[in-house]
Amino acid sequence: MIVFDHVSKVYSPTSIALEDVTFSVEPKEFVSIVGQSGAGKSTLLKMLLAEDAPSEGRVLFEDIDIHALSKTELPTIRRRIGTIFQDFKLLPSKTAFENVAFAMEAAGASDESIDTDVPQVLELVGLIDKAHHFPHELSGGEKQRTSIARAIVNRPDVIIADEPTGNLDPINTWEIIELLKKINSFGTTVIMATHNKDIINALERRVITIEHGKMIRDAKQGRYIL
Repeated sequence: MIVFDHVSKVYSPTSIALEDVTFSVEPKEFVSIVGQSGAGKSTLLKMLLAEDAPSEGRVLFEDIDIHALSKTELPTIRRRIGTIFQDFKLLPSKTAFENVAFAMEAAGASDESIDTDVPQVLELVGLIDKAHHFPHELSGGEKQRTSIARAIVNRPDVIIADEPTGNLDPINTWEIIELLKKINSFGTTVIMATHNKDIINALERRVITIEHGKMIRDAKQGRYIL
């Protein structure tokens, strides 16, 4: 489904973000990309969204070279990928309902679909009672669950989670991980970047380890052993 084919990213001779990284992700997998801060994890994820381009190599989504697409073709691929960020990236002037609805509006959904789907997704993430709360009225865990609802409301094939628990306390961290596992169980591919070894060791899912821009390990049921 997703292939990184000998991907390198060189910003300057002294700044090499990725070096000859090759791996593939199959549909319905849950894959963690691990490594210390600055290892190159976020650069990998940005390439999958075509927010950054490789210096060498290719990034494929279902045999399509993402970086060979035109600006008019890219949105079709991006709509199939939901994103979750460490800092939530919610719109502060919109309620939880409106933040999720905004993702549907951007994809051209009808008002009828929005009125039906948004409550269902907020129910799934346990926030239906907070639908009309603004971000400043939500806890960190509630903000992240809102961002997850926004990421999945258009039923993407893939979820990218970039350090999704980085700003959360331990209780909320495990609630978010359980939610991601549930989404994966529905058939959605999940690719998560993290440096939290406790999460990785508890998940017992595939782990790709990046160190100084190089892929040093790919374990099917891995542990974080850096």
